[in-house]
Parts: sequence; C-alpha cells; structure tokens
Amino acid sequence: MKIRYRYTRSYHDRHGKLRIEYRRKGKTIPLPTNVGTAEFQAAYDAAKALIEGGQSPTASATTHPALRAGTLRWLCVAYFKSAEFGQLGKVTQEERRRHLEHMLREPIKQNSKSFFGDYLARQITGKYVRVLRDRKKNVPNTANHRLKALRGLYNWAVENEACGVISNPARDVAKLKINSDGHRPWTEQDREQYRETHPLGTMARAAMELYWYTGQRKSDVARLGHQHVKNGRLCFTQFKNRKRKPVYLELPIHPELQRVLDATQGLGEMTFLMNEYGKPFTFAGLGKKFKNWCDAADLKDCSAHGLRKSAASFYAENGATEHELCAIFGFTPRMAAHYTKSANQKTNAERAMARVVSIKS
Repeated sequence: MKIRYRYTRSYHDRHGKLRIEYRRKGKTIPLPTNVGTAEFQAAYDAAKALIEGGQSPTASATTHPALRAGTLRWLCVAYFKSAEFGQLGKVTQEERRRHLEHMLREPIKQNSKSFFGDYLARQITGKYVRVLRDRKKNVPNTANHRLKALRGLYNWAVENEACGVISNPARDVAKLKINSDGHRPWTEQDREQYRETHPLGTMARAAMELYWYTGQRKSDVARLGHQHVKNGRLCFTQFKNRKRKPVYLELPIHPELQRVLDATQGLGEMTFLMNEYGKPFTFAGLGKKFKNWCDAADLKDCSAHGLRKSAASFYAENGATEHELCAIFGFTPRMAAHYTKSANQKTNAERAMARVVSIKS
C-alpha cells in the first residue's frame, strides 16, 4: 500500500495486520490505517507536531509518547481540528481546549500510571465523567465547565461516528449546584460612591456609565464605539453566541450617557474605551482595569457583571416587561422572567404591607 505522507511507512506485521507509522528523529508513533480520512489527517498532524516540536494548537493535547487511534487523546486532537470546533468563538475554543487537556493528563485513579487520555474514547462512561466532574467539586463552576466541554466533545464524536462512540456519556450527568447568587448587584449608594471617586471626564467614569446605561457585558462594552452609533442609537450584535444564536440590538443612547461621552477625554474612534497606552481594551484587560477602578472607590466586592444585574433589576422594578428586558439586555425569556418575577414580588409585598399599615392606623 502506497502512502503519500512524508515520514510515514506501512507494513504488515507477522499476523498479517496492516500497520502505519510516523517515523522521524528516532521516534515512532503509530497511526490509524484509514488513510485519507479526517481522522487519519488529525492523527498525522498531531504526530508531526509532537516529534517536530512545532507550535500546533493541538500539540499540547498530544504530549504523550503514544498517540493511539481511538483514545480520548486522539479524539480530542480530531475534535480540535473539526469544522464544528472552529465555529466556536475564540474564547470558547480556548476555554474548552484548556479543560479537555487538563482532563487528558489526569490519572484514572490516585497514584495510577494510567491517564484518561490513554483510555479508549468509547470506554468512557458516565461513571468516569462524574469522577472528572467531582475532582473539581470544591470549585463547582470549573466542574460544570468540565462537564460542558465533555458534552461538546462527545456530541461531535456521536455525530461523526468517531472512535466507535455511539452515545454521549456526559449527557445525563447533572451539573453541580452552585450555592451562590453570583456577582453582587450594585446599590444606588455604590454608584454614587464610584462617581465621587471617578469624576466626569475620566475613562473610569465613562466605563461605568456605559455598563449602567447599556446593561451590556464586558465583551460588548469593550467593543462599543462611534461606528456603532446610528441615528442616536447604539446598533450592534452581542459578542456572546454571535456565531450560534446572534442577538442584534439597537439601544437608544440615554441623554446622561451622551453627556458623559461628550465630556470624556481620550475616547477612541473604533472603541469608546481606551487603555493607558491609547489602545482599545482587550476583554480581559477591561475586566481587570474596571476591577482596579472599583477597588480605588473602595468597592472591592463590586464587578461589571454586578452592575449589569443591578441595571436589569432597576428596569424591572420600574415596570419593564419581559419583552422589554430582552430587547435591552439580550436576555432569553427565561432570564427576563427571573427579573420580572423578583420585581413583582417586591412590588406586591410593598402594596400588601401598605394596606396592613393603613388598616392598623
């Protein structure tokens, strides 16, 4: 059999079975025999990256001397090269790759020399998925991210009939409950305290007002700029889920926000917010800088996401409907209902209490 791949050889072993290997620099890595398929190409590229010492994005998933076809490690390599993985957002790709690669390097049992990456992908059951999840039980968010990464990997494997996988072992494994309300919403006093520390005209003030008057995430506030302004509105597609379920918004610019932007020195052309080097913020850079600005105002437990939650509650408590919340924040109906339900409870309780007080008096 002739193989048109550099540094490979094929032969039949003493049992008559076809073998294909990548041989280079005194090292040998076995390859699958389905030449010409996407799975073979993924294994070939991974073997080449491993031996040549290149910086392939899949190289870190293959830093093991034996990349055997059908293993969980091999499945990850094929998945990272797939069109489906390529359609994920850059941040999602990096996060999913990081979680999967960490799991590949974990021993199946404590002090074991067998690693999850060496197990055949089809042999991974819900039991093993729960083990991987529960190893991060003290940080439930990370545990759930692991579960999400495995679900995505195995969904792809089932759809593409890769490695003999016929079902998703992570599908029926439940997420861990997170006993936290998340980021603390800002109070009116918090906002005033921030404004006193960061006066009108500063980039810090502009950042807070953009968060407050648009109700958007860090990934959107960092990108907003003059090119998004059309007829007095901010027109943009939210960054999150932009490739899978894009949400396009047109938000009227609040007069107070316009006043703040007009007074701010150093706004950029492509993005309003600029760092100290005169360049647009990265998402992570804006998050870190905003945290520093909050710390400077002695609001150490406040965050950008807490400001978004506070804005949503403010609108709901002032009569915004679920559809209106979706139109402003890009919420799903379920998330919008969470805020209106909370607002209705507060309003109903106040009305009931007022009647009781009136009767007693």
